[in-house]
Amino acid sequence: MSVWLNPAPSGFNLSTNEGELLAVSIRVDPRRLEALLEALAQVPFPINPQIHHGAVTVVEFPAYRDRIVDLEHVLEACGFARQTLRSTPMLEDIHAAAGGVQ
Repeated sequence: MSVWLNPAPSGFNLSTNEGELLAVSIRVDPRRLEALLEALAQVPFPINPQIHHGAVTVVEFPAYRDRIVDLEHVLEACGFARQTLRSTPMLEDIHAAAGGVQ
């Protein structure tokens, strides 16, 4: 059974005046998780992270494209490399999580 009644039209995205909504993920060594959460608390927009524990901890949350620069600056100022941050369009992430089923 599909949760998608109709496929999203080509070029459709979730956008506001702050840009497209993205699914952001940050990979971090579990020993640095607390430092990462403290860094995220300094970002000038609210973050409600989901934390996935494993050999590498992954912290995920939504953010608008125009806010990513603020996030990158805070991460770098707190000693985290930009390469730890990944972002994909939210609809793409939702479809990937659903196995591409439409």
